[in-house]
Amino acid sequence: MNVMLEGIQEAFRLLVTLDPDVVDITLRTVQVSCTATFISVLIGIPVGTSLALIRFTGRGFLVSLVNFGMGLPPVVVGLGTWLCLTRYGPLGFLGLLYTPTAMVIAQAVIASPLVAGFTIAAIQSVNPKMRLQILSLGTNRIQYLALLLWQARLGVLAAVIAGFGGVISEVGASMMVGGNVRGYTRVLTTATVLEVSKGRFELATALSLILLLLTFCIVAVLSALQQGRGRT
Repeated sequence: MNVMLEGIQEAFRLLVTLDPDVVDITLRTVQVSCTATFISVLIGIPVGTSLALIRFTGRGFLVSLVNFGMGLPPVVVGLGTWLCLTRYGPLGFLGLLYTPTAMVIAQAVIASPLVAGFTIAAIQSVNPKMRLQILSLGTNRIQYLALLLWQARLGVLAAVIAGFGGVISEVGASMMVGGNVRGYTRVLTTATVLEVSKGRFELATALSLILLLLTFCIVAVLSALQQGRGRT
């Protein structure tokens, strides 16, 4: 209990004094996680929409693959990314290992199936009669997809929230491909693990609370956007 109270006090102190290390780590956390979420949205929404609407041979397998990816262990993703980016890997010539870019790649791989899976469910939940009604308006393909996504907007925004939640809390893959380098690849999750390994539990608790506060603020904004649009 004392550790928790001291952690709360430490978190308050770090926030009030704008501790340079904490500010740097927090900003990097936001940058990496938001970039990974954005990339996963660019990948997941089109993939999810296509799988929800198009019927073709092998579709069931691909949907199962997406659902499998939603539960893929992050440490496995980290290992796969590390093997691809390591010096002797297929992408080793890019020199991305132990950089923020490598962390973004790993997190985007984790989040993309989440976004795609939730998008599939959101699109399929739209009433088939609504789809026919949209088609009856004489819309072209782009207009049809735009209106369909608008009808499924609550589920699509839930997909974005799920994707962000998957990356902001991730630690294994980030540490594996990022290296937890101070001032370069260290984020709130990896910094917390490091402080725990040092036995500095008060600071680890403070970093955890800052991570929770950051996550809550961003998810609250997305939730407000989701619920606000749901009333229109």
